[in-house]
Amino acid sequence: MNSFGSLFRVHIYGESHGSGIGVLIDGVPSGIKLETNDFIPDLSKRKSGKIGTTPRKEDDIPQIISGVFNNLTTGAPVNIFFENKNTDSKVYADFKSHPRPGHADFAATCKYSGFNDIRGGGPFSGRLTLALVAAGVIAKKILKDAIFFSEIETIGLLSKDFFNEKLESYLTEIKEEGDSLGGTISLNIKNIPIGLGEPFFHSVESVISSMVFSIPGVKGIEFGAGFKGTELLGSEFNDCFIDNKGKTASNNNGGINGGITNGNDISLKVAIKPTSSIFKIQDTFNFKDGSIQPLKINGRHDVAFILRVPIVLENAVAIALTDLYLQNRKYNISWED
Repeated sequence: MNSFGSLFRVHIYGESHGSGIGVLIDGVPSGIKLETNDFIPDLSKRKSGKIGTTPRKEDDIPQIISGVFNNLTTGAPVNIFFENKNTDSKVYADFKSHPRPGHADFAATCKYSGFNDIRGGGPFSGRLTLALVAAGVIAKKILKDAIFFSEIETIGLLSKDFFNEKLESYLTEIKEEGDSLGGTISLNIKNIPIGLGEPFFHSVESVISSMVFSIPGVKGIEFGAGFKGTELLGSEFNDCFIDNKGKTASNNNGGINGGITNGNDISLKVAIKPTSSIFKIQDTFNFKDGSIQPLKINGRHDVAFILRVPIVLENAVAIALTDLYLQNRKYNISWED
């Protein structure tokens, strides 16, 4: 299924090399100012062009098909479409019989009996994260005062402290080797109201995690101190209160207690795998010939697609929090804006 949410419901559609991709968002309150230019700042952060990213370049101009009139949301579902223009599908023809390691080629061909569109990864492509970014722009408008700050912490073995002096040469080196890199991204969110989240199965962590794992390439998530917190004593891990608004001296719980927001910053980190499509030859099974054969992947691929993920992470989490925010307003009659 390609839908997420209960009150703020997001449905993505399209495939990487089809006519286009888009997003249908139901549950958008009426009267929110919304025009094409509102999407450009976030969409531009996802674009390729920097060293280490794919040569494929798309205009990514959002076409607002419904749900907006006179630059204001109407309360009807908002449908946003992006046209695919710069596609090159010929390099994908053999991947059903000789699937790429790390991709969904094999699993999808089995699941859909070979009817799946394999071009550019079809519906499994990172191209569809464009739809998440667009929906997140609207989600951020609903969250109003929330402030999102995402940052790449590591790329491969390189930490952010060395990005300025070493990142470009590192990416160039890996590109020349025909290989790829992954890394980690942190996200901090300020000004989230206390009490969002519906335990047990709709806790803040579970809802955010469900959305975050919809981003292709995400392989792990941790909140607050995360796995490092297991090395602390309880007396060290506990976040002691320091004022009557619930502010804590530390934030090892990542702004969440019992599955609901506690008013402190929401803090999380995700792990992004290396790009699966690499130019280095790999020996992998050819299902047509029934033997292991060398696979040389051609085409246009990111050396480190993590470079384009921070805004996707921001807006994906904004979608999750907006759904919880609207649930809180609907079901908690004592809650105040």
